[in-house]
Amino acid sequence: MFSSSRHPLSGFSPRSVGFAAAVVTVLIWTSFILVARVSNDPARGGSLTPFDIAFCRIVGASLLLLPWGWVLVRRDRAQGAGQSALFGLSPLSLRVTATVGLFGGLLYALLAYSGFVFAPAVHASVLMPGSLPLWTAILAVLVLHDRITLARALGLGLIVLGDLMVGGASLLHAFDGGEVWKGDLLFMSTAMCWATYSVLARRHALDAVRATIAVTALAFVCFVPLYAVLLLGHGVTGHLFTAPLREVAFQVLFQGWGSVVISGITFTKMIQHFGPVRSTMITALVPGLSALGAVVFLGEPLFWNLAAGLLLVTAGILFGVRAVVRR
Repeated sequence: MFSSSRHPLSGFSPRSVGFAAAVVTVLIWTSFILVARVSNDPARGGSLTPFDIAFCRIVGASLLLLPWGWVLVRRDRAQGAGQSALFGLSPLSLRVTATVGLFGGLLYALLAYSGFVFAPAVHASVLMPGSLPLWTAILAVLVLHDRITLARALGLGLIVLGDLMVGGASLLHAFDGGEVWKGDLLFMSTAMCWATYSVLARRHALDAVRATIAVTALAFVCFVPLYAVLLLGHGVTGHLFTAPLREVAFQVLFQGWGSVVISGITFTKMIQHFGPVRSTMITALVPGLSALGAVVFLGEPLFWNLAAGLLLVTAGILFGVRAVVRR
């Protein structure tokens, strides 16, 4: 299946592939925020730590992607082309594997899951997908020499105001002993990491599958053996080997197969067809859908500043989408 010369999506138009990738990405990203909050909140019955869930995410993705990468590397070598790294597990060069893997895999997972320990899903809904176009636009200017038009600047300004409505309030409560601000900063850092990955993927014109395999290979080699040794030697606090098997298996399937394998490939497909800035702005539905899901399914309150921040961020993203489309 992996060695066929005919691309499995060759029968569809680029527009159809890009649209389908956008729909799948939005659905998985929305579910990711809700599931991650439940899994990392001890009050909701979650027994795994953020690093435990990151371990499950990486292992789950590795079960599918590392054998795939091994096959791709062997095929490339047989044809006298291609590059490889990390013992032949990554089909990209070591330099590219290290950069995209660090930002798109390892740092993204560790920062995101840690953020859900401190802040609710509504905050993540605004600050993670909401601030993604902001970071992407800034990095696109620095790395890709992109231009920010006046209309796009206004849209980004709305996003900044929305982020301040959410994060600013939590920073004020930090003086009262609150810890929500820690989660907000982690969410913002998570968005910056994913924006860095998306711009790097565009700069190097990376194939969706190969990029996702490289990201997983780096995370597996650098994190999984080290964390397993630390757990077994009681060097870190974790519940990976004592948690219910059902909970661990669910995290492996959802976080590894869904959030990494499926959404990783579909998001990179979006970048290929629409570019990094427009791709991240297409995710304008994610903040609203995930915030609504947090209120309905998790019972989280939607305070006025959160609602205002959500509206500003969504408006900024939509405004930016119109600006890019006109351009």
